[in-house]
Amino acid sequence: MNQDQVIGQKPLKESLANLVKDGKVPHATMFLGPRGSGKLAMAMVLASSLMCQDAPDGVSCGKCNSCKKQEKMIHPDIHFSFPFLGSKVTSDNFLPQWRNFIGETPYRSFEEWMNYIGAENKQGNINTLECVHITKKLNLKSFEGNKKILIMWLPEFLGKEGNRLLKLIEEPPENTFFILVANNQDLILNTILSRCQMIKFSQCSDDEIKNGLVKQEGVTEEKAKMIARIADGNYHEALKLKNEVQNDYEKLFVEWLRKCYKGKKSELVTVSEQIAAMGREPEKQFFKYGLHFLREMMLLKFGDRPSHLSEDQQGSAMKLGSLLSFEQLESMAELFTECIFYIERNANPKILLLNTSIQLHKIMRNLVTA
Repeated sequence: MNQDQVIGQKPLKESLANLVKDGKVPHATMFLGPRGSGKLAMAMVLASSLMCQDAPDGVSCGKCNSCKKQEKMIHPDIHFSFPFLGSKVTSDNFLPQWRNFIGETPYRSFEEWMNYIGAENKQGNINTLECVHITKKLNLKSFEGNKKILIMWLPEFLGKEGNRLLKLIEEPPENTFFILVANNQDLILNTILSRCQMIKFSQCSDDEIKNGLVKQEGVTEEKAKMIARIADGNYHEALKLKNEVQNDYEKLFVEWLRKCYKGKKSELVTVSEQIAAMGREPEKQFFKYGLHFLREMMLLKFGDRPSHLSEDQQGSAMKLGSLLSFEQLESMAELFTECIFYIERNANPKILLLNTSIQLHKIMRNLVTA
């Protein structure tokens, strides 16, 4: 990983590079921030820079032997720990899958990882054996150079087992670095939090996401702008969205709203089946786009900032917005949020979409009774 592959976070990139350059990287750091903000990517960049054989400016060269090994995630002194399945195994048992999974992109989610290793309904964790194994590994002499690094993804899954690492984190062997990558501070033991230097990440801006998609993924400027608006600061979501037929979402969504407003049964059945046929992930993204559209509709109706909708969609939003009250728009947003919840829990798509269409018709026509 190099800095250019991390979307946005310019101040953090500069700050971390200076820490590496000055030899002042804390022995234990916690990267904390919203999903899709590039925490794991930045952790890998920091690890590469620390191990690089030629980083005068605190930035990895990408060419030396150490950087090439880290690029393939096979550097013997850079260790990974992450949630997995089982009580008698460690992260090392899942390293081949992990390398393939993160090798595609470090902008991944816990849910995707669990699906990748076939968890089904099982819950991942970082178990006792893993903590013991970490302690043993980091107390060994380094294989190359004089540094050792542990990147732990999602320390939230340590639970009380994290207490086994407290002494190691507080008094690590010389030139040993912990980089913990977390989403939710509330789920991490306070005893671990107190031993780490907190580095907070912010959401990516729309422009940063757009530029990342254009430069790194080859997405067209127009499509990248739309994806960035829907992704809402989450580059992981943006990467998922780029693989969907996003250019059809805008037209299909407005068409669906119009048919729901009219309420003709045959049309509701047809459009509901069309949306249901897209598949679970596209359905979720469809409703996320819907929430984005409603938010922009509210701002056009009640706000004073420029809309993030395309010119065509602004006209549709203004026409529909003139027919609907704030309370109706709020009810529609609640309905879409519920749909995302049920889609994630494998609700029958045809039944869900048809029921949602009927409920939406009632809301838009003020037919909802208390």
